Amino acid sequence: MSRTWLPPEQYAEQLMKATGFACIHFTDEQDRPVQLHAPYSPSHPWQLPGGTMEPGERPWETAVRECREETGITVTGPPRLLAAVYGLPGDAWPYSTMGMIFDGGRLSDARIRGITLDPEEHDEFRVLDLAAWRPLMPAQDFARLAAVTQARRTGEAGYFDTWDWGEL
Repeated sequence: MSRTWLPPEQYAEQLMKATGFACIHFTDEQDRPVQLHAPYSPSHPWQLPGGTMEPGERPWETAVRECREETGITVTGPPRLLAAVYGLPGDAWPYSTMGMIFDGGRLSDARIRGITLDPEEHDEFRVLDLAAWRPLMPAQDFARLAAVTQARRTGEAGYFDTWDWGEL
C-alpha cells in the first residue's frame, strides 16, 4: 500500500463500489412474515417491501418510499433497525450490496387486506409461517428472512453478510 496522498477523486476511484438498499419487515399479528412476489426476479422471487437507494436518500427514507410505492402502506418512525445485510459482487451484479432492514411492526388483518401492490413490481403477497417460506425461496434469501425474524423476536439487530450475488 502506497502512502502517497491522492486527490479525493483518484482515491475514490480505487475504492470498493457498492449499491445500497433498504426494506421494511412486516408480520401479521401472529408474527408471520409478509412478503411480496416479484415476477421479474426468478432468482429472488419473494421479497420484503423495499428497494435500491436513490442518490441523496438515506436508508430509512428509501425504506419508507419503497414500502409506500410497493404496498400503499406509509410507515412512520422512529426507525428500528432489525438487520444489516451485506453481499459480495458476482456474475449477476458487479458491485457489493449493503442494506438495512427496518421493523415495520405487526399489521392487522384489515391493513393486510388493504395492501395495494404496484403491478409493475409485484403480482401477489403472502403471509406465511417462517417454515412455510423455506421451499419458496433460495437458501440465502430464507436465511436472511430467518435472521430478520430472529432479530425482531430477540430485539437484537442482526448482521447477515452472506447475501452474495454468486451461485444461488
